[in-house]
Amino acid sequence: MKLRPYLDSDHDDIIALWTDCGLVVPQNNPSKDITRKLKTGRDLFLVGESEVGIVGSVMGGYDGHRGWINYLAVSPSAQGLGYGRVLMESIEALLREKGCPKINLQVRNTNTKVIEFYKAIGFLDDNVVSLGKRLEFDN
Repeated sequence: MKLRPYLDSDHDDIIALWTDCGLVVPQNNPSKDITRKLKTGRDLFLVGESEVGIVGSVMGGYDGHRGWINYLAVSPSAQGLGYGRVLMESIEALLREKGCPKINLQVRNTNTKVIEFYKAIGFLDDNVVSLGKRLEFDN
């Protein structure tokens, strides 16, 4: 898998990937999420390609205090090949370069397979409650 920054021509393939991975939910319009991300820059939005096309993505963010990981996705047909780990190592390196001291991410508590993946690569349960408030409704 080769990594590169997101290109505008990736839009539909990325949304298809996220859909295949179960990341698209009614309250988050993936097209709007891409547009929002691009307004802050594309340097922390990575795409993984193989000979079959786009097989992975990760969208990172950094606010000067914490880094965030969103939309880490690996095509179901490519899971188990180490692509998720490569994507995470790459985004972590970019966040370190920016001076980021800690990364946060959220996983639905029903997604036990993904929780185990993150634990296997060094993430721990911070024993916090995640709260959210919608400022804009996508649906």
